[in-house]
Amino acid sequence: MYASLFKVLPMNSVEINSDKDFWPGFITRHWKAFIVFVVGCSASLAGAVLVLFWFMETSTIGAMGTATIGEWSVAMIWFFLIYLIFWELVIIGIPAGIGFGVGWYIFWKQLSDQDKAMFKARDKKKHRGSSASGGFGLFMFIAFSIYLYLIGKINTPLGDHSYSFWVYSWFTALGWLLIIAGVPAALILILVYFTVWRKKE
Repeated sequence: MYASLFKVLPMNSVEINSDKDFWPGFITRHWKAFIVFVVGCSASLAGAVLVLFWFMETSTIGAMGTATIGEWSVAMIWFFLIYLIFWELVIIGIPAGIGFGVGWYIFWKQLSDQDKAMFKARDKKKHRGSSASGGFGLFMFIAFSIYLYLIGKINTPLGDHSYSFWVYSWFTALGWLLIIAGVPAALILILVYFTVWRKKE
């Protein structure tokens, strides 16, 4: 059904179709490759989970999975994440990336010109809101870690202080971040106003 629909549509009509219109027909025509892709993603996800379990049970960071939440510090969290990301990339990420890259190259080479044109013409919807919020969260965690390092609390176990201490520290880090980033931004806006916008008026 979808295949016949795309065949009768002119190319300029395909360009206005959304992803919801494009992907069902594309997957129907290339269902074998889609199954291989799903199996590959499932295997990669399962491998990533197994690497996580292996790292938790063998790493001295976190006492091989026996440390309580109160024994963790922000520094331990950073080291745990860095080493975990390293092993995930070495064991799963890089091999999977190479495999998917080679598979995509082979798949793309055997596509018809019409399929290639429709693939390139499809709507590319970017969800900038979620990526922006996630980027701010990571940036805020980095700023929070720097603040704890400066006050000498980066290696302090979380259980050594009340939760209010960590909440107040987070907001203090946020305040310094706003000051450090906000003051230069305000000066730049004032400079732009007097040198550019006011002259145009």
